[in-house]
Amino acid sequence: MEALFRRNDWASAVEAATRIPDWLDVPEPKSYRPKLRYRTVWISDLHLGTAGCNAAMLLDFLRSIECETLYLVGDIIDGWRLRKGWYWPDSHNEVIRRILKMAHRGTRVVYITGNHDEILRDYAGLGFGGIDLRNEAIHVTADGRRLFVIHGDAFDGVVLYARWLAFLGDQAYYLLLKANRVFNRVRKAMGMPYWSLSAYLKRRVKNAVHYVCSFEEAVAHEAAGRGVDGVVCGHIHSAEIREIGDIVYYNDGDWVESCTALTEDAQGRMAILDWAEWLREEAQGGRAQAEAVAE
Repeated sequence: MEALFRRNDWASAVEAATRIPDWLDVPEPKSYRPKLRYRTVWISDLHLGTAGCNAAMLLDFLRSIECETLYLVGDIIDGWRLRKGWYWPDSHNEVIRRILKMAHRGTRVVYITGNHDEILRDYAGLGFGGIDLRNEAIHVTADGRRLFVIHGDAFDGVVLYARWLAFLGDQAYYLLLKANRVFNRVRKAMGMPYWSLSAYLKRRVKNAVHYVCSFEEAVAHEAAGRGVDGVVCGHIHSAEIREIGDIVYYNDGDWVESCTALTEDAQGRMAILDWAEWLREEAQGGRAQAEAVAE
């Protein structure tokens, strides 16, 4: 009899572990805007688990798109920051739920590990919740080009050879992002849209610009050695599309400063989508339409 109870307990535990949560099948709320449809979307550097993550804007973006494949190109969850202190508001749960819903409803989701979520690298090749975990990938575009997809920290000399400096830089960057949040709270109170102070300052600093250029060239050199047509990465929080020799370099940006994604349409055309700018243009279009009606 005791053995039977143990078997029943085990069966109940297995059933509970494999049961699909009810919220995965909850219908989507009616949206006032049509979905943006893409073949592929790349996003990286969400840094969930930090106050710097623009989770509300990210969630709005994820609810506004449909795609066949979604690449999460590293630093999705910030293990470095979570080790120093737990920070996980409901909005970060909602981002995870949204991604799991997309996977459940047919989107192919590929999670490329980064340095801030490096703890997952030992589990590359496994899947969880419909998400394929990898350290790198090859993506074939609709027009047949092969793109090497990687987070990019392997080409960052600071991360590789001066890890203590990387952690120190992470702390300084965290303080800069705190200033950015205060700055944007003031802008919001004044009825002004989101604008990244930290991204602006980074673009103005000569050493930062030199670092970005060196990083891009190192990544492109690795891609050329692999015989691909281009490379998609994140890591440096600087969205970019440019040709470096025979390689097309793509960086999808981040969701703590610029709030950008890289997109591919059905014909294989690639573009950077600046979500903050997209929302500004949408708001301006709405105001223009309201003014036209009023006239």
